[in-house]
Amino acid sequence: MNYYSIRHLTRFRYSKSISESIMETRMHPRSDSNQHCLTFSLSVSPRCRVFSYRDHQGNNVQHFDIPSEHTQLVLIAESVVEQQALPDVPSFLAPDAWRDLDELIEAGDYWEMLLPSAFSVETPALLALAAKLGATRRDDPLMLVHELNQRLFDYFEYVPSSTRVDSPIDDAIVSGKGVCQDFAHTMIALLRHVRIPARYVSGYLYRSREDHDRSTPDATHAWVDVLLPHLGWVGFDPTNNLIAHHRHIRTAVGRDYADVPPTHGIFRGKTDSELYVAVHVEASEFPPALDRKLPIPDDWSVLVERAQQAPEITPALIDLQQMQQQQ
Repeated sequence: MNYYSIRHLTRFRYSKSISESIMETRMHPRSDSNQHCLTFSLSVSPRCRVFSYRDHQGNNVQHFDIPSEHTQLVLIAESVVEQQALPDVPSFLAPDAWRDLDELIEAGDYWEMLLPSAFSVETPALLALAAKLGATRRDDPLMLVHELNQRLFDYFEYVPSSTRVDSPIDDAIVSGKGVCQDFAHTMIALLRHVRIPARYVSGYLYRSREDHDRSTPDATHAWVDVLLPHLGWVGFDPTNNLIAHHRHIRTAVGRDYADVPPTHGIFRGKTDSELYVAVHVEASEFPPALDRKLPIPDDWSVLVERAQQAPEITPALIDLQQMQQQQ
């Protein structure tokens, strides 16, 4: 059994004052069969009232509105997660696994994870890649997923900031470069192409000194859940060629990134914005004290202190702009 303490810092800085921020976040880790979120807190500066709900996928969502003038918005999400070990994933299934998968699909409601979505679509570039990687119904479903996980790892070069938060998968496929978001979207599209239900997973990846993951350690992470007969949803991480097992901490699942960005919102004003994100994950064999506070850098401490002040109401400005962060 592992315990993880996670801090996720997000700062939006504006060159000119804005009059309002409306934000929705998905940073609260999920609780499911082998993962349980023991504690979660979200600090917001400027101070505001934070509301919560669960969406139709069971994701925990926080949302708020800051109707006052400010030049930056700071979010500090802290959580403690308990994970139980999952059984090892086999290398292959029975010879009739494709038939079992089709029967599973017919008996369940998985259409959302089979149809094209905003970022996982069948483009000519995707179909050409499918032919190149041999993404056809052969062997058994699990063997094919293992193979695609490895081949996408080999095909793509991991290059931070090589794509944008709204980049189509063609950008990464054509250039052969991308971030974990692109790896996940491409794998989802390939799996749906052969009618294997697949969904996007947003979360965090713990890295110890012995691990050599190529994804960025101080950022959020993304991977893929695949529905397989007799196994249920199984996580695969094509960015690092891993089974998403003991070090992957899930926050949200959806059709693709558009369903589960860590932050999604708009602000009212005409200004340039700058985004800074930092993630830190600690692991332990025993549960940490639930009242333990992770150390916060001085500049963040000041921002949290300022959040205790009552906001000022100011006149609305003109423009509305999107605020999101990439994975």
